[in-house]
Amino acid sequence: MSKHKNLMGYVLAVAGAILFSSKAVVVKMAYDHSVDAETLLALRMGCSFPIYLAIGLFTLRSSKAPTVRQIVSSMIVGAVGYWLASYTDFLGLLYISATFERLILFTYPLFVVIMGWAFFGGRLHKGLLPSFLISYGGLALVFLEHPPQASGNAMLGAVFVLVAALSFGLYQLLAKVQIAQIGSQLFTSIAMGGASLASFIVFFIGHRVSDLQVVTTILPHAAFLAIGATVIPSYLLNAALARISAQANGAIGMISPIATIALSSVFLGDRLTLVELTGAVLVMSGVAFFVWAERGR
Repeated sequence: MSKHKNLMGYVLAVAGAILFSSKAVVVKMAYDHSVDAETLLALRMGCSFPIYLAIGLFTLRSSKAPTVRQIVSSMIVGAVGYWLASYTDFLGLLYISATFERLILFTYPLFVVIMGWAFFGGRLHKGLLPSFLISYGGLALVFLEHPPQASGNAMLGAVFVLVAALSFGLYQLLAKVQIAQIGSQLFTSIAMGGASLASFIVFFIGHRVSDLQVVTTILPHAAFLAIGATVIPSYLLNAALARISAQANGAIGMISPIATIALSSVFLGDRLTLVELTGAVLVMSGVAFFVWAERGR
């Protein structure tokens, strides 16, 4: 039964990683319609929040009601982790390609291990340093292919996405704790409610309601971001977290850059150079080495 549960966890994690990988491509397509990151994120969460609310209320029919403390904690995890990761990721995509964004973002399994060791009682092992060197060597190779002088604010975009990777890694660790208390479905609904609230507040700080008129031109993009790249994969991810470790779940995400490369080629017309391909192989090899080293402990 345990083996079947773990296998299902791996399947859910793979499906979630592939759907999440489509987000960067859709965001880049939406940016062609002159929409900013705050508006696009508000539309994404605005379209997805009613679904999260409905699923959360349905789940409560057969689950024990969470305490006020659990609700607040889950909302904070969603805002600090998922919203911050999404917002900085959207900002980064203003300056760098979807493929480069995925390569940076999916180094987050290494941050899961470091933060797990520093704050959650996890253990480090000797495979971590070589994994970092290999992965970030690959990122450096890709960045040299597109230096700041040649691609505008590429450095700024890379920093934004690196912050997103750190935030998403923290989200996975904090989510694991909350899921153990209230279950994956209820936690997801509450956490995404917190992320939605944060996105609405940030939007209305610098925008007016009339700015949402852009939705008529990017409605397909916002709808897909809300359902196909947010709602479905978020439940898949947290369902996987209920079955396998945060480290295993994060490591499976290394397939996402491959999926993004394929999607970018089809929908954005991006061409992968030999240097970028080599960098992608190094990034994923670094994460794969980490998984192999940890499993061999």
